[in-house]
Amino acid sequence: MNDNPRDALTHGSTRPDLEKFRLRRFVETLIDAGEVDIIDRPVELAEVSPIVEASTKAVLFRSAGPDKLELVAGVMGSRRRIALALGVDEKQSSAEFLRRIDNALPLVEVSSADAPVQQVVLSGAQADLSRLPFHPQHQYDGGVYITSAIDFAVDPETGLYNVGCRRLSLRGRHECGTNLTGRSHLRLIYQRCVKKGERLPVSFAVGTHPLDFMASSMRTRQDEMEFVGAFRGEPVPLVKCVSNDLMVPADAELIIEGYLDERGYIEPEGPYGEYMGYYGPMHLDPVFHLTAITHRRDVMHQSLLHGSGKILGRTEAIHLSAVRLEAEAAKVLRGIGIDVAATCQPLYSGECQHLRVAIRQTSAGQARRAISILFGAMPTLKHVFIVDEDVDVFSDDQMDWALGTRFQADRDLMILEDMHGMQMDPSLEGRAAGAKAGFDCTRPVGKPWAVQSVVAAARPLEGGARFKSVAQALQAGALFFTELMEAIGSRDGREVALALDELRNQGQLGRDADGRYHLVPSEPGRTAMVGPPGHDPNLL
Repeated sequence: MNDNPRDALTHGSTRPDLEKFRLRRFVETLIDAGEVDIIDRPVELAEVSPIVEASTKAVLFRSAGPDKLELVAGVMGSRRRIALALGVDEKQSSAEFLRRIDNALPLVEVSSADAPVQQVVLSGAQADLSRLPFHPQHQYDGGVYITSAIDFAVDPETGLYNVGCRRLSLRGRHECGTNLTGRSHLRLIYQRCVKKGERLPVSFAVGTHPLDFMASSMRTRQDEMEFVGAFRGEPVPLVKCVSNDLMVPADAELIIEGYLDERGYIEPEGPYGEYMGYYGPMHLDPVFHLTAITHRRDVMHQSLLHGSGKILGRTEAIHLSAVRLEAEAAKVLRGIGIDVAATCQPLYSGECQHLRVAIRQTSAGQARRAISILFGAMPTLKHVFIVDEDVDVFSDDQMDWALGTRFQADRDLMILEDMHGMQMDPSLEGRAAGAKAGFDCTRPVGKPWAVQSVVAAARPLEGGARFKSVAQALQAGALFFTELMEAIGSRDGREVALALDELRNQGQLGRDADGRYHLVPSEPGRTAMVGPPGHDPNLL
């Protein structure tokens, strides 16, 4: 990483592709995949959120509000859409996320003349926030919002870029409210500026590719602009803003330029429907002042589905957080030598609160160790479920099955008290700390094989006949019923049952506690119970 982001800029002779990571191109990909509901009729801005909440797909409005703007919402609202952005299978999203983190790339500067996002430049009286599609989103919100903004700022002390996700609430033609109360690097940077009586220049990109949102969800002490390139897999084309010195993606749909003023936390903002599915309270926040708006000529505006409790699994922050959390958890556990098969954050548990992990156990106690390590490394976690690799952590049905058949509360439940948790968890009732629980839903390691501990499932029979008869197959060793079928090439099974009955009547059939058939002496007409040496067969 570079100490100064401007030092990382290159001015290559090859012009970067300024359409490849454009929001509009990704929406076209979603349309081709059948992931978009298109609304051609004129739609009032008050209609937008109810329509978006009612759809299981992304929604493209061709004519939103009195200005007939093109507006898309919900482009990251499913695991499939996230996977399409990453170019992988759905269950590989977190692994691909993790792979991209460590591949930071240099930044590329393009001129204003070449930057599509500066095809239209509005400043002074022409720069009017009220012409943008701020719209009502939840019943008790404190105003109208744009929720899809990615913020760009430079830390004056380090010269490093900070990139994050931020909502904007309309205060006037040239002012916005924004939420800067939660823990974030931008809050720390701004608080230092306030102490010095200085403004903080900030620019917001509205209308960006999902990969840019993934990058903005990461927190690091290094230059975060380079994470955008890491997730794209290509250098990010940047252009200098027209009214401040910040660099922003030249291929975004729209940029809002301005600054947070030096007065600090002075104006009420909110309430707002937050990512936990409940309203966050009204609180004092800084005021953002607009200095310019730039955008593409055919700008596509963007809104996020956010905070709607009854459909929390379709909200976009949930999916972005899930992929990031899953990747981070896998990295943490692999770092201590635990073989992670899969990770999954359930979508309806509240953002980052539940985590499911499938591991390949190599020694006793690994599940409990994993639980302890995860709670220490990832404070937002509230409940952790550890299962074996044969359980699909993305399946609610299989997770319920593992909890019901492999978990005993007096043996497998870990409760940790007085632990810091998710700040907006309403069950904390305002407390800074609460309880966490870990569920060890794994089978015991090293326990002797027994059929009762094997997952029951059908299996297609394979191979041709190796023996001419059931008796001949059993002379070679004990076999389960379907193994006998495979041994003589049966694709029916009834003839095997009749052959076993003949052996039984001849006094030559036995079975062990796991159900295998043996060729052993028995009372004619009865099946002998076969056990280990010295074992009482009546106890089988």
